[in-house]
Amino acid sequence: MEILPSVPAHLLRHDSQCEKRICIIGAGPGGLAALKVISESAFFKSGKWSVIAYETREKVGGVWLPAPPVADPYNAPMTPLYDSLTTNLPHPTMAYTSYSFPPETPLFPSAHVVQTYLESYAAYFNLMSLIKFDTTVLDARWESTQWTVTLSNGGHFAYDHLIVANGHYHLPRIPEVPGLADWMENGRASHSAWYRKPDFLGDKILVVGGGPSGQDIVASMRTVSSVVVHSVAAPDTPANDAGNLIQRGRLIELKANGQVVFDDGTTEDNIDHCILATGYHMHFPFLEGASMINKNIPPDFPPLPPGELFNSTYHVFPLAKHLFPLQAQYPISSIAFMGLLIRVAPFPLMEAQAYAIMRVFSDPSSLDPVTETVDIITRADKIRHAGASTPLDIAKAWFRFDREDQWNYRDALYQFAQGMGSGTTAYQRLYDLKTELRSGWEDLENSGDSSEWLRDVGKNGVQDWVGLMYRVAEYARRRKNLLENL
Repeated sequence: MEILPSVPAHLLRHDSQCEKRICIIGAGPGGLAALKVISESAFFKSGKWSVIAYETREKVGGVWLPAPPVADPYNAPMTPLYDSLTTNLPHPTMAYTSYSFPPETPLFPSAHVVQTYLESYAAYFNLMSLIKFDTTVLDARWESTQWTVTLSNGGHFAYDHLIVANGHYHLPRIPEVPGLADWMENGRASHSAWYRKPDFLGDKILVVGGGPSGQDIVASMRTVSSVVVHSVAAPDTPANDAGNLIQRGRLIELKANGQVVFDDGTTEDNIDHCILATGYHMHFPFLEGASMINKNIPPDFPPLPPGELFNSTYHVFPLAKHLFPLQAQYPISSIAFMGLLIRVAPFPLMEAQAYAIMRVFSDPSSLDPVTETVDIITRADKIRHAGASTPLDIAKAWFRFDREDQWNYRDALYQFAQGMGSGTTAYQRLYDLKTELRSGWEDLENSGDSSEWLRDVGKNGVQDWVGLMYRVAEYARRRKNLLENL
């Protein structure tokens, strides 16, 4: 039921047959997982629950749906997706547990294959009719007993629950480095959000950032520039390593004459352009207008900050189960934030989150704030023990899940969901082999042998992919040993 903007929020009412109305913000991988889980529930099928996802763009896919880089350097493109992007996880590990990639899909598929997979997922589970495309949620605020949502088409709706799945790869994070603002103003520096392919930007290029995109951009730019300088916090190799690549430490200054300075006192001269692969802010503009979220780093704790939810831009805090906000402005069970964790296999993890959200939406009493507070303080102690000493350090580490953390978290979500969905899969033990798998697979593709290795794989289900990944990992090990012994 759409209400004209002039109708007061307190007059919004639900259909008498619908006990809960759920709004999902975003139809990327997280929003699709939530739609699928909710639409298959008895609550939805009986008509007790309704659900709709609002998607700013014209298709599903979120970050995987390509978009050209806009000309405006202060208005980021809809996605940072670059032309050469392939997944950094093998697709059996990153796929939804309920829906596999097609047989014979390359082990590390390109972005357009992932986008096709997401479109196929939405079609297979009949999700398209539950999505309103080309529609942005401009404002969401808790008023009395419901969320009032304002849309870009001028409509106002009332919802009992929000699921925030707008992603966190849109608003570029620009570091505060002396001289950088002048370089950007003069077109000598840009964020990787605008990068699409290795165009010639000068003979000597600086790339800042050691994450997957930074590494990919370095590899691509080495094909068109005479020298690429890669600035990372802790270089793996000496400053002058192979070919046209130079590794340096953390960037601390860019000078007008083209010289850049690093934290160990070394410098590089004649830098023509700087590409910042420095990440993105967590950003929820629709919650900021009515102060539903505080845009600051939370104070040190314990005790937990009373009353407010914080967005430090590195993390959202405090969240029970990394999903539900422990604050006093609106019911804890009225809103959930999906997909905020990093260094994880995201699609299956967000499936597990969707089942936990279902449990809390159907039974708010299932969340025990005291237990959740203890869990938050325990995680903080673990992060402090690992070396984080300030609230900012803790914020940066909060959603970084390594190794077993993500599997334990996923299993705990399914346990909490009381039998809804399935637990961890046969692929999780292969997750730690992702580096060997990617190296081996790249070699097989370069040699032209990958198609033969893929023949009929996946037609017999999960074990086909498990077997392939073990074979590729063993191939990578043998090849590495051979090269080391030459």
